[in-house]
Amino acid sequence: MKLITLSEKEIIITLIALALLLLFAYVFGTLMEKIKGPRVVGEILGGMILGGSCLFILLPDLSNAVFFAYPEEGKVLNIFYQLGLIFLMFLSGYNTDIKVDKSNARIISLVFLGATVIPMAGSIPFFEMFRESFIGSINNDLAYKLVFAIGVAITSIPVISKIFFDMGIMNTKFSNTVLTVSTFQDLCLWILLNVATKIASAGEIKLWEMVIICAVTIGIFAAIALIARFIKQVKNEWKPNTFYTLSFVVLLLVSGLLYWAGINIMYSAFVVGYLIKAVFGTAETTKTRMHYLENIAFSFFIPVYFALVGIQLNVVHDFSVVRFLMFFGIAFGLEFIGTWLMLLPSKLTMGTRMNFAITMNARGGPGIVLATVAYSYNIISLEFFTVLILTTMVSSMTAGYWLRLQQKRDPEQFNIMK
Repeated sequence: MKLITLSEKEIIITLIALALLLLFAYVFGTLMEKIKGPRVVGEILGGMILGGSCLFILLPDLSNAVFFAYPEEGKVLNIFYQLGLIFLMFLSGYNTDIKVDKSNARIISLVFLGATVIPMAGSIPFFEMFRESFIGSINNDLAYKLVFAIGVAITSIPVISKIFFDMGIMNTKFSNTVLTVSTFQDLCLWILLNVATKIASAGEIKLWEMVIICAVTIGIFAAIALIARFIKQVKNEWKPNTFYTLSFVVLLLVSGLLYWAGINIMYSAFVVGYLIKAVFGTAETTKTRMHYLENIAFSFFIPVYFALVGIQLNVVHDFSVVRFLMFFGIAFGLEFIGTWLMLLPSKLTMGTRMNFAITMNARGGPGIVLATVAYSYNIISLEFFTVLILTTMVSSMTAGYWLRLQQKRDPEQFNIMK
């Protein structure tokens, strides 16, 4: 058997394209951190500079020579795009901690309802307002409405965690509440996104099929607990090479097997990450190994993924500033108002309610994953894809700057949470 390969020139062009994507992601990501913004926003901006929003307009010949040099280049780059998404979700799964602090259970419930249920329900009247411009080429109403509702309610665990770490308020009452709510919220929304992609693939889906998909995706976590208990009894101390090799084998195999069960690769990678944590726990050896993997993933695959997200954005053509501002106002407003209203019975101070309402609006990585997965399945249009990404970027920066401002005013408020 002989593998069909690219020519040497095509390989070199691809390597140059990857180098530029990584360089621009690094430079703009670093600049964004310098001004206390989320690194992911800068990495997307780096991609935008190389794409249809800048380079393709100013120097179209150069852009074509690097990113469209041969017919298959887009497919080759898409492999790195998918690997970045897989690693991002795999590491998100590993860092997910599903537990409820009993002393905070009431606040957690109120914030979850206010930041998830109310915004999704509140988005229903706006579906038709944006339908013509936002629906994708498959023209599936139900899938489009699910993505619209998820886009309004989603919150980012990675971006919020990074902000908390940078501010030194990780493991405070406030941060623990936000991260616990975000974990349950994201699990629910990943399930809904999985349903939306299944609808997009099948063309239609019946109610009982939706129930089965939800039951299967939820049941996977129960199965993980049983699998983890069994493996813990038989596993020995594995060498680093064995640990990484088996983790990647499980990641790729499970992603393939779950695909045939109607579960997309994004959710599969998240599940495997959670499985690795369930099996190996958070022992120092495991944490060190995962830290090394994070360093590699966040140094190459994930920045390239975010840059490739940015390169697809086109804020010059096929984009309406008015519709973006309208959607951003609706999404931010619904999540803010829902969280604020649900926390009124909690007797928290106005400042703390404000902190929760703004922080839960940070959409970060999950918002980007939502946009890229929905766009790849043609559930949403290029304009809605761009709107979702920009909404993610602006909302994440707003949350970060707001929390830092509040910390300057009262450094102890996140510990006390009164």
